[in-house]
Amino acid sequence: QVQLVESGGGLVQAGGSLRLSCAASGRTFSNYNMAWFRQAPGKEREFVAVIHGSGGSTIYANSVKGRFTISRDNAKNTVSLQQNSLKPEDAAVYYCAASPVFGANRVLYRYWGQGTQVTVSS
Repeated sequence: QVQLVESGGGLVQAGGSLRLSCAASGRTFSNYNMAWFRQAPGKEREFVAVIHGSGGSTIYANSVKGRFTISRDNAKNTVSLQQNSLKPEDAAVYYCAASPVFGANRVLYRYWGQGTQVTVSS
């Protein structure tokens, strides 16, 4: 079992920044690839970014490339998502997820956090 707890969401103006964090406990953290997904009201949960267990590889959704940065600290069992130049369309509940398989497909992810709300005002 892997337990994930997100934090750092909130209300920000368009163009502003937020930093989301996810704390993991349970199994060996570096064995898991860590991803962020998001879900807006009435929409399906969508992939945002993933980082390999080693921290050496990342994948981003086209919609956030160049604005968001995913990073991890295996010594602290945390993964973060730095969000810059936020847009109203970035507003959603953001979820942290863990998988032993590296990829962007939601079905790969067995472990999920409870989510943190990001609201972007225009």
